[in-house]
Amino acid sequence: MSILEVNNIHKSFGKTKVLQGVDFTMERGEVLVILGSSGSGKTTLLRCLNFLETADKGKIFVDGRLIFDADNKQKPSRAEIRERQLNFGLVFQSFNLFPQYSALENVTLAPKLLAKERADFKQNKAAIYDEIEKSAIALLDDVGLKDKMNNYPCELSGGQQQRVSIARAMAQDPKILFFDEPTSALDPELTGEVLKIIRSLAAEHKTMVIVTHEIEFARNVADKIVFMSEGVIVEQGAPEEVIDHPKQERTRAFLNKLSK
Repeated sequence: MSILEVNNIHKSFGKTKVLQGVDFTMERGEVLVILGSSGSGKTTLLRCLNFLETADKGKIFVDGRLIFDADNKQKPSRAEIRERQLNFGLVFQSFNLFPQYSALENVTLAPKLLAKERADFKQNKAAIYDEIEKSAIALLDDVGLKDKMNNYPCELSGGQQQRVSIARAMAQDPKILFFDEPTSALDPELTGEVLKIIRSLAAEHKTMVIVTHEIEFARNVADKIVFMSEGVIVEQGAPEEVIDHPKQERTRAFLNKLSK
């Protein structure tokens, strides 16, 4: 059974059609890389999958369970949307850390808010918070930032902020991690440290969807490549097929443009 199944996703903003029938599946532990020019619909697709946007048409399944059906006109509650979002962890292009919180506080914020909904929260608040903090420190250690856990975002480099964002995305133990151009806001010399963390997650067989323009990184880390253009999937397959031997002219044109 596929861990993620996306069926016929459409999304428009006014008269602009951004997604025009996107279909794909992925297996547990798989790394799917999405390539495409700006405006091809990559970020909108991630936002629809994470329920930051609502698709106009289509269905989304996680572990065989239907979590979104555009034909269902009953508007989900905020609690239902939050429950669906817990399947996913999203790492943004521009970090999106809270500047008033330390690295550790950024990682623990969402887990602590969710913990308040537990039936035993009032009786065990201190122990629950202690466990959340221990887990967050371990995650920051995993991304090489345990020594920076009390630093604020303004005291961290762009690469360090993005690594905090990765730890934050992992804090809820999501089934799937999404990365939206995770190195696009970084100086070239800082890109490598973030890509190294993502490679280590791939080696641990974390299920990931990565939007990137880093072709060599995509070739090395991806199990499957999807190339999008004008809101549709033009071509998909193994990296050696899509990157080295693309069948579609639009794919070839995109890759040739990046190589220049």
